[in-house]
Amino acid sequence: MNRIRLLLGALSIPLAILPISAHADDGYALWLRTAASSVGQINIKRLGDTPTLRLAESELRRDISAVTPPIVIATTSAPGLQPLHLAAEDLGDEGYLIRNVTLDGQRVLLIAGNSDRGVLYGAFALIRHLAAGGKADALSLRSSPKVKLRVLNHWDNLDGSVERGYAGQSLWDWWTLPDFRDPRYTDYARANASIGINGTVLNNVNAKADSLTPAYIAKAAALAEVFRPWGIRVYLSVRFSAPIELGGLKTADPRDPAVAAWWKAKADEIYRAIPDFGGFLVKANSEGQPGPRDYGATHADGANMLAAAVRDHGGIVMWRAFVYAETDPEDRAKQAYTGFKPLDGKFADNVLVQVKNGAIDFQPREPFHPLFGAMPRTPLMIEFQITKEYLGFATHLAYLGPLFTETLDARTGQKSGETVADVVDGQAEHHKLSGMAGVANIGRDRDWSGSTFNQANWYAFGRLAWDPDLSAEAIARAWVAQTFGTDPQIVDTITAMMMGSREAVVDYTGAFGLAHLMATGHHYGPGPWVSELARPEWNPVYYHRADAAGIGFDRTVSGSNAVGQYAGPVAKAFAKPETTPESMLLWFHHVSWDRRMADGQTLWTNLVARYDRGVAYVEQMQRQWDSLRDRIDAERWQKTATYLAVQEREARWWRDASLAYWMSVNHRPLPSGVRPPEHDLAWYKAQQFPYAPGQAH
Repeated sequence: MNRIRLLLGALSIPLAILPISAHADDGYALWLRTAASSVGQINIKRLGDTPTLRLAESELRRDISAVTPPIVIATTSAPGLQPLHLAAEDLGDEGYLIRNVTLDGQRVLLIAGNSDRGVLYGAFALIRHLAAGGKADALSLRSSPKVKLRVLNHWDNLDGSVERGYAGQSLWDWWTLPDFRDPRYTDYARANASIGINGTVLNNVNAKADSLTPAYIAKAAALAEVFRPWGIRVYLSVRFSAPIELGGLKTADPRDPAVAAWWKAKADEIYRAIPDFGGFLVKANSEGQPGPRDYGATHADGANMLAAAVRDHGGIVMWRAFVYAETDPEDRAKQAYTGFKPLDGKFADNVLVQVKNGAIDFQPREPFHPLFGAMPRTPLMIEFQITKEYLGFATHLAYLGPLFTETLDARTGQKSGETVADVVDGQAEHHKLSGMAGVANIGRDRDWSGSTFNQANWYAFGRLAWDPDLSAEAIARAWVAQTFGTDPQIVDTITAMMMGSREAVVDYTGAFGLAHLMATGHHYGPGPWVSELARPEWNPVYYHRADAAGIGFDRTVSGSNAVGQYAGPVAKAFAKPETTPESMLLWFHHVSWDRRMADGQTLWTNLVARYDRGVAYVEQMQRQWDSLRDRIDAERWQKTATYLAVQEREARWWRDASLAYWMSVNHRPLPSGVRPPEHDLAWYKAQQFPYAPGQAH
């Protein structure tokens, strides 16, 4: 594949109409920045009048100071455009074109789409192009989304907390909805529309049945009304046992006609309040959540029953494949494939099976999930985690673009050249439904996501959901230009920082395919020694399996045979240490500490060096950021500098605690000249953080 805002206290003034210079730069504006002098200085003609077309015009007026020639925005069906023969059929409902044309004898820059949503996306594309230093003269841009459903999953709870959230409380003030519609909801919708996101799941996958009560449906309807002009549909996570908890039924068995009737009536009730409601997201039979298997039914039975409830309204069901059970002794990495592969072709045509990027749980590095390519008769919707549950929460700079593209670019081995992206966008099997989900990192913090650089992960997800073929570096450069300006030193320096930052986290938390080594519960900091939890797969020792002789999880035929779930050429490569990429070595193999690596040094020597390399990269980022002090506004510079200092301290903590533990297991000394851990292992084990943010309830 070619990879090529301001909310002023009680005034509550929407960002969309407020110049950014009216407030100190605290990051609220995200990548949508403008100068006050730009407002109203542009010549725009709008053909047609819908709320969305009006938004497109207002965005152009707000963000573009001057452009030659004048701009015309219109849907392709607008009177007067037919002589242009725009050939826009391939744009679909959401695509756009931007080009210089002659209209009524005047040279203009046309932004057109087959719908007003396409025009809005085109307006944001022009804004992005110009913000990155592009020119309007002789411009020709044309794009349509390769993925149909581009959806944020909010793990927001009804009490205002956010599971795995590190940016403050939930953005949704359920207490004051539906009466008070915070202008920040509009700013949220605007930011999402600017990067092509067209859906949002409002509540946690670990759902409460209360979300389906009339009171909460009304609250969701209020948000839907705010989001609608921006092309964003709302979805709800649902609790499978809701017919029991809300409806008084004695069962939630999806094969029971009374259960199906309850869900159909509930769907009808929702659609009366929200006519463009997107549908349901379901986590079932996983981590204690109820589901169809409680009644001997299959995941397909459950999904299809819900799909029938929303079908007449055009709704869809996103059914998560993140399943593993404490009663199942099988390798956790295999359980989703084992449960879902036999169901291929048995799901209704308005169901997408939502599959995490890797087989465990959003680790800093995982091989791609073996279900991708293995269910050709079922649309698979990939699920990424934008919030950094395992990559340093909000305070570590870790740009996830390379993580996203690493997965999307992976060859499935099912067909010649087929990639995960080909499966996700429907190209591989020509599915009409396709989707990409991202677990949101958004909260009520002024900068939305806990730090300026976490905004880049939100941005990257949206851009890749629109076009999975984009390169992580190109996205990073565009984000930097939109966020900090086009000064070449700023763009080059920050892009360089970002592009190596995720790999640095891999290095100082566990390289060569090590995973799930964090402290348990809150997932903050190192805990490779944890072994006493009730469920084996909750313990880090389950994943690294280190002993005096070696380290790593044997997933070959001599172990769990998880490699057997991958297609032939991929399975063959993963089957032997010699042909497994070193970046995945310990994910698939238990090997000796003294194994010789590609550089001729032992695994132990290499592992120690990777921990040091990760810490050194953070120190390098500190120096790079320091070099920009006079070029970045003081507020954002200082917060980032402070967080980089936190990251450097915690990277050392990860390095020292991990080495202290590994040495206690392998009884090997550190290589000559390597700094020993600052404390003994007992000190690291004694650290406790009962109030770390983002914990599950």
